[in-house]
Amino acid sequence: MADPKTKNLLILISDEHRKDAMGCVGHPIVKTPNLDALAARGSLFENAYTPSPMCVPTRAALACGNHVHKTGFWDSATPYDGSVRSWMHQLRDAGVDVASIGKLHFRSGEDDNGFSQEIMPMHVVGGVGWAVGLLRENPPEYDAAAELAAQVGAGNSSYTDYDLAITQAAEQWLHQKKDTTQPWAAFVSLVSPHYPLTAPQEFYDMYDPAKMDMPVGYETQSRPDHSELRNVAKFFKYDQYFDDQKIRQAKAAYYGLTSFMDHCFGRVLRTLTESGQADDTVIIYISDHGDMMGDLGFWTKQVMYDASVGVPMIVAGPGVPKGRRVKTGTSLLDLAATAIDVAGLEHDPVRGTLPGQSLREIAQNDDDPDRTIFSEYHDGGSTTGTFMVRWQQWKYVYYVGHTPQLFDMNADPQELNNLAMLGVNDPAVQEALIEGEARLRQICDPEAVNDQCFADQRRRIAELGGEDACLNAYTFNHTPTPTEQDELQKGSSV
Repeated sequence: MADPKTKNLLILISDEHRKDAMGCVGHPIVKTPNLDALAARGSLFENAYTPSPMCVPTRAALACGNHVHKTGFWDSATPYDGSVRSWMHQLRDAGVDVASIGKLHFRSGEDDNGFSQEIMPMHVVGGVGWAVGLLRENPPEYDAAAELAAQVGAGNSSYTDYDLAITQAAEQWLHQKKDTTQPWAAFVSLVSPHYPLTAPQEFYDMYDPAKMDMPVGYETQSRPDHSELRNVAKFFKYDQYFDDQKIRQAKAAYYGLTSFMDHCFGRVLRTLTESGQADDTVIIYISDHGDMMGDLGFWTKQVMYDASVGVPMIVAGPGVPKGRRVKTGTSLLDLAATAIDVAGLEHDPVRGTLPGQSLREIAQNDDDPDRTIFSEYHDGGSTTGTFMVRWQQWKYVYYVGHTPQLFDMNADPQELNNLAMLGVNDPAVQEALIEGEARLRQICDPEAVNDQCFADQRRRIAELGGEDACLNAYTFNHTPTPTEQDELQKGSSV
């Protein structure tokens, strides 16, 4: 049951924030004073993961509290449409005022997504999304990849302008709630530090490009020699547009955007305190996935390395231990269970059996290194389903039709040594490979899931008018803001 002092839930979610890019986890460069302060008065979850290293399927899974292969919202052109009951629906139906402010990446605000109110929502373009990513059996050239390096530098972008507007709207909403007796849950969602890697000048200036760290394993000989990862790198060919100078500028911009995001959430947290609601509000900070930022030759996400599939996760407020570093593996799927816990509700049997646990309960209990955490990827650039399981010190990555990967995250936190290739004569490695596949198959049959996904995506391609229609529907490297989408719609109707 909910703590008697708990009335409200404030979820702060960024986009594409690496789990290591915070001062509170020891990053030597990036400055995140507000997140650091939040971690000091709450619990930091050191082994948190996304259900899929891609925005749209992750946000659907987060809403449903279930794995991507269970929800059927596989990819960036199959967004959440409200048809599966969410934790937002359950809270709202129980009398909680559930508001979203900012990016959602669902299908449309015309769907009943479970919120009492959607303020300034960003949904997928045209109710369709990124249709090019569906073409996994016949992948086209992805020319939009050139934009990532081309847009590096200092200045304002449509995304940073949008984030400032979201921040102001969140401040206003919290002030309006200060005298209410009705419990509330707010989902405040910024876009930063998601590319374009254009940071406001004052935040870009916080970081000298000449002093930036170079990516991990960036040397050609350190990059993974794996058949499916070569497919992903060939499609998302971001790296060919970067040289050393551009990399350092990109790092400065990414850290600048991270500090900008921290500043915006700091404003929201100050407003919560000033409005007198901090003492009875559970606060959760997360991101939807990370960003490789050149590590091992990859940029953005889509892969199962921790820089991509790992997420920052901080929880503070009533019922949460202060200053705790939680080593138990956690997932964004745990947010649904946490929301139900904070609201003092029972699990809704209509939503079926779900894998999540309340983050407050996890933080209050002893660490459980044996908990299995799962992620999967079925989106653009991949030619097959990719599945990750994480337990104890091990990370096992299964590619349907390709060789697996295995990493000892204690001995090799940078994931430079694939033990599935290097440790073939090591009994401990062989045992971990067997255990990893066994844990995976307890969650799903990867071959059956892969077949189902491709069948569903073929139907989706047909629904959209075929491969040519997917190629020509909407072409973009990052989702336009609501204002930009309005302009696109006006242009398409002329």
